[in-house]
Parts: sequence; C-alpha cells; structure tokens
Amino acid sequence: MIAKLILLFTAVPLIELFILVKLGTVMGVWPTVGLVILTGVIGAYLVRLQGIKVATRIKEKIESGRMPTEELWNGAFLLVAGATLITPGLITDILGFTMLIPLTRSVLKKYLVRWTKEKWLDDQGETYMDIEV
Repeated sequence: MIAKLILLFTAVPLIELFILVKLGTVMGVWPTVGLVILTGVIGAYLVRLQGIKVATRIKEKIESGRMPTEELWNGAFLLVAGATLITPGLITDILGFTMLIPLTRSVLKKYLVRWTKEKWLDDQGETYMDIEV
C-alpha cells in the first residue's frame, strides 16, 4: 500500500509536469499558465455550486429522518473533485471535471461502492457496513 502511495504521489506530479512543459512549448508559457488558472477557477466555481445543492439535500434528508447516503457519497466525490481541480495539471483537471458530471459520478460511485463492499466482507459474507446507492 505504501509503495502504491509513493508511486501515486511521485509519478502523477512528474507526468503532470511533463505534460505542462510540453503544452508550454506548443502554446507558450502564458497561455499554459492561463489555462491552468482558468480550469482551477471554473472547477472551484462548479464544485461550489454543486456542493451547495448537495449540502441542501443532506439537510433536507436529515430533517425528514432519512439517511443521506447518496448525498454523502456525492459530497465525498465533490471534495475529491475540488482537490484535483485546484491542483495544477491536466490529468487531475480531467479527473476532477469527470467527477463533476452527475452521470460519470454515478458510474464511479457504483464501482466504488461495489469495491468497498468487497473489501469489507467478513468470512461469513456479511459486510461490516451498509452502503447503498
């Protein structure tokens, strides 16, 4: 697990840097810097809009006595999307914008829920947590 994290935190920034340098040689330095800033600003704005909607739905579900499971998953995805969108780089921006699209977020959510349930199965086939989407 540690090796995967080390690889993630070293390989991804190096790949991002390589792409940004190549893009800078093609487009120029200032257009590349502008693109990075623009994607960060647009991403932060979209995350904020969707985050307000998710927070409102969480509040409504809690007030009605229902568990806001799907909304909490959406909030987690928006948190990760926001973090990737403010990180300079095109790969992380693509990942972040992908998590902002409800359709692709739904597909990612189903995969993550299935993976999480598989990881948390005990010897009798019962899960330690009850997750539904």
